[in-house]
Amino acid sequence: MQLMRRKKKVSANQDHHIEAFFKIVGEKEVLFEDVDMLSYNCDGFTIHQHSPKAVVFPKNTKEVAALVKYCAQNDLPFLARGAGTGLSGGATPLNKEVIISLVKMKGLLSVDYENRKAVVQPGYVNLHLTNSISSKGYYYAPDPSSQYVCTIGGNVAENAGGAHCLKYGVTTNHILGLEVVMPNGDIISIGEDGVPDSPGYDLLGLLTGSEGTLGVVTEITVRILKNPEMKQTVLAYFDQVEDGSRAVSDIISAGIVPAALEMMDQTAIEGVEEGSFPVGHPRDIAALLLIEVDGIAAGIDEQIEEILAVCRHNNVKEVKVAEDDAERGRWWANRKTGFGAMGAISPDYLVQDGVIPRSRLPEVLEQINDISRKYELRIANIFHAGDGNLHPLILFDSRNPGETQKAVDAGSACLKACSDAGGSITGEHGVGIEKIEEMRFIFSDEEIEAQTRIREVFNPGNLLNQGKLFPMPGRCLEVKKAVQ
Repeated sequence: MQLMRRKKKVSANQDHHIEAFFKIVGEKEVLFEDVDMLSYNCDGFTIHQHSPKAVVFPKNTKEVAALVKYCAQNDLPFLARGAGTGLSGGATPLNKEVIISLVKMKGLLSVDYENRKAVVQPGYVNLHLTNSISSKGYYYAPDPSSQYVCTIGGNVAENAGGAHCLKYGVTTNHILGLEVVMPNGDIISIGEDGVPDSPGYDLLGLLTGSEGTLGVVTEITVRILKNPEMKQTVLAYFDQVEDGSRAVSDIISAGIVPAALEMMDQTAIEGVEEGSFPVGHPRDIAALLLIEVDGIAAGIDEQIEEILAVCRHNNVKEVKVAEDDAERGRWWANRKTGFGAMGAISPDYLVQDGVIPRSRLPEVLEQINDISRKYELRIANIFHAGDGNLHPLILFDSRNPGETQKAVDAGSACLKACSDAGGSITGEHGVGIEKIEEMRFIFSDEEIEAQTRIREVFNPGNLLNQGKLFPMPGRCLEVKKAVQ
């Protein structure tokens, strides 16, 4: 029996803008009824949810520009959205925005192996790039935990990192050029086709990590890398978090720069072992380190031996080297699904994202334990220990009155501990709406105002993703009211 497609009809209470969107992208590429738009009420930060005016699916830059120009001319707030995996509310439509979904712009446009670059559309999934070029011996380095579903356009917006950013850097270190639709609908190209240090202002650096507040990226030229000749991965278990933390600093102090240096505490280990990819981690240990080195084969064994010696010097309970790629893959699958695995031990969780100096790890982790006790909520820690990028996951149950707000307050306290230790309130997840007031932990009102003036140059009407990234200088915005 053939299923009948429900025909969309613009009801009498809908304004004429929906018909205009039909003309730009086609009727099948527009959602405007509330029931159809439910999954667009938020991104991965689910505490705040608001319905958009419409969701439109352009297929190319020309359609994006036409949509943006129409919104600008008709004073309609709008924002761009990728896969919706962001964790700070950057794609949440606070102001009844028109959501320009870029998921249908998902092409790999070209690959230039000789010059080690590729051109992709913003809806192209991160991991698909590595999968597409691996047979030629190449890969794309930025690897967020959500890389199997997150888009490169979203990675550009948030300046996403990942487990291997310790050695290879975050997204901005791999962007060579951008095509951008400005908030008035103009199309510009930024970057000199991969030429390093081109003259003029670093607009690539400014646009990367601007959280969708300066323009809509429609094409991205990225750097691709040759696969390393060899990889070795170490797994180390510790009875004390302090011992694991000291091992992190000692490895770096020894002159070794691992490709990745990850840590999980006991609560996080409980979660991943209850999740989809258990590997048999002991439940009674306080922390584990997952350490990977790569490069030319000569010298890798020596680095591994030195890492093992450092771990033993710091009272490691057990340490082992992956026997083959299959075991290495299992260890990484276990780590990469760490956030989602918290759902196996808690009805809800809130992911935080702070940065601290490596040397302050033991101190800040103890403060996070104190915060856990104060708010009577479990906190799991999964993080990129090598570069001090912490991810406290606050476990809570939104069905209990007041517990969502307690989780939000505990998360803010974790970020305050990071900033007080000389760190930052975000390393890769962005500010969005989640951390907008926490920007005051690290910036004065004058500094915030200076940055908003930059936004006004690009986005003078403030129609593009308004209410994100910066608080209003001189006064507090009530953005921390959790939906119960």
